[in-house]
Amino acid sequence: MTTYEKATSRRSAAEEASSGQRVADWVDGRLGIHSLGRKYLRKVFPDHWSFLLGEICLWSFVVLILTGVYLTLFFHPSMNEVTYHGSYVPLKGVRMSEAYASTLDISFDVRGGLLIRQIHHWAALIFVAGMLMHMMRHFFTGSFRKPREINWLFGWTLLFLGLFEGLFGYSLPDDLLSGTGLRFLDGAILSVPVIGTYLSFFLFGGEFPGDDIVARLYSLHILVIPGIMAALVVAHLILVFYHKHTQFPGPGKTERNVVGAPFMPVYMAKAGGFFFLVFGVITLIAAIATINPVWAYGPYRADQVSTGAQPDWYLGFAEGLVRIMPGWEINMAGHTLVLGVLIPIVVFPLLLVFIGAYPFLESWITGDKREHHLLDRPRNRPVRTSIGTAWISVYLILLAAGGNDIVATRFHLSINTVTWAARIALFVVPVLVFIATRRICLGLQRRDRDLVLHGRETGVIKRLPHGEFVEVHQPLSPAELHTLTQHEQPRPLETGPAHDANGVPSPNGSKGRLRALLSRGLYGDGSQVAKPTAEEYREAHPEEEAEVVEEVEVVEVVEEPREARAVSEAGPPDG
Repeated sequence: MTTYEKATSRRSAAEEASSGQRVADWVDGRLGIHSLGRKYLRKVFPDHWSFLLGEICLWSFVVLILTGVYLTLFFHPSMNEVTYHGSYVPLKGVRMSEAYASTLDISFDVRGGLLIRQIHHWAALIFVAGMLMHMMRHFFTGSFRKPREINWLFGWTLLFLGLFEGLFGYSLPDDLLSGTGLRFLDGAILSVPVIGTYLSFFLFGGEFPGDDIVARLYSLHILVIPGIMAALVVAHLILVFYHKHTQFPGPGKTERNVVGAPFMPVYMAKAGGFFFLVFGVITLIAAIATINPVWAYGPYRADQVSTGAQPDWYLGFAEGLVRIMPGWEINMAGHTLVLGVLIPIVVFPLLLVFIGAYPFLESWITGDKREHHLLDRPRNRPVRTSIGTAWISVYLILLAAGGNDIVATRFHLSINTVTWAARIALFVVPVLVFIATRRICLGLQRRDRDLVLHGRETGVIKRLPHGEFVEVHQPLSPAELHTLTQHEQPRPLETGPAHDANGVPSPNGSKGRLRALLSRGLYGDGSQVAKPTAEEYREAHPEEEAEVVEEVEVVEVVEEPREARAVSEAGPPDG
C-alpha cells in the first residue's frame, strides 16, 4: 500500500470515528452523560449476601409495576351492579359489582390473567417482606448513621406506603374478604373523635360501603402511591451512589474507601441476572401456590362476613392490636370514645414511628456527629440489637394475635385464653427477648475476646514434659484479629455538675442528665465486653515476636474526649 493510500485510509477512519464522537459530544454537551458515567459507572460496590435484600425489594417492585400495568388493561374499577355470565359456573347469574366481575374475567377468561394476578399478589408480599428485612439489616448494622439518615427515612416511608398500597390493592376486587377488610377500616375511622364520621363519609362517598370507594382506591393504588414510591426509590438509589455503599469491617476496609467490584460491568451484570432470578422465583411460586382465590369468597355484601377473614401478613399486626384490646368505651363531652379501637389505631403508627425515628434518637444520645461508612457487627452493639429484636417480637406477637380465632379453632382452645395469652405476651415477651438477646451478644463478645487472646481450639491434645495435658490452640491470622478488634467501644457521657463555680445552673440541666442516663444504658457497665489490650495480648502470647505484637496494637482502647470523637474522620461522600 502506498503512502497516499495509507494516509487516505487513516483519514477515512478518523472521519468515521469523528462522526460517532460528534454524536457523543452533542449528547454529552446537553446531558452530561459522559462525565456522570465516568464518575458513577465505576463506583465500587462491596459484596455481601445481605445486600441482596435491597435488590429483592427493587426487583419485586419492578415486577409489581410490570404486572400491574397488564392488569389495569382488564380491570373495571366500578361498583355498578351487573349480572355475571362468565366462565365460572358457580357464580353465573349472581349480582355483583363490575370490579368483582372483571376480576373473575381476569382469572378465568383473560389469557394468562390468573398467573399475572398471582404474580402481582405474591410480588407484593415479597416486596413488603424484603423491605422489612432490608430495614432491619440496616438497623442492626448501624448503617443509618450519618450521612444516611435521610436515606433511612426514604426507606421507612417506602415501607409505610407499601403497607397501605397493599391494603388498597387487595381491596379492589370487591369480594367478601376485601369488603370485610374495608369494614374494619371504616370502623377504625369512625372511632376517631369528633371527625370520624365526616372522614368515613368523605372516603366512602356516603354511608358504608358507598358507591365510590373502589374507584377512589384504584386511583390511589395505580397512580398516586406508586408515583410517590417510584420517586422515593429513585432518590434512595441516587443517595446510595452519592454516599457510597457501606461495607462490613475487614482488612483493608476503612471509613475512607470501599472494597469491592465496580458497578459496570461486574455489579450490573450480577444485578441483571438477579432480576431474572427474582422474577422467576416469584413466577414459580405464583404458578404452584394459589393466593387470594376471590371466586371462593363471592361478591361483597354488607350483611355478610367471610369466615376466618384475615388481612395479608404485613397488616396482621394492626388487626392484632384491635383484637387483644379490651372493648373499653368512655363518654366525654357528649361523645362516646371507643377506646377498644381508638387506642390501637394510635399505637399502630407509633410502632412504625419509633423504628423510623431511632437513628435520630441514638445520634442525640451518643452525640456522635461523624460520618460512618463501616458497618457494626450486631454483637458489638448489644443494646441496639436487643431493641431491634424486641421490636420484632412485638410485631410477631401482634401478627399471631390477629389470627386468634384461627389459632383457637385449629388447636381447640378457648378464644379468650388465646386473647389473654397474647395480651400477657405483648408485655412480657419483648422484655425477655431484650434480656436474652443482650446476653447472647455479650456472650459472643466474650467468645471473640477469648479467640483473640487464646486462638481457635484445634481439638489436638498435647502432653507437656511435666505430664500435663493441654489442648493446642491455633492463633488467629492478622486479618481475623483485625476483624474482631477494629470496632470502637464508645464511653458513656458523663453528667456534668448541676451548677458551675458561680452557682449558675447548667444550660443542659435535666436534658443533659437524661442524655447521660440513656448513654449509660447504651454503653455503660454491663453493656459491652472490653476488647483485649496489647498488654493482655502480650501476656497471652509471650513467644510471639515484636512485629506480631505491633500488628495487634489496633486493639488498644484509647480514651478520647467526646469533643475529639465528634470530629468526622471520614472523607467527603465521593472520597
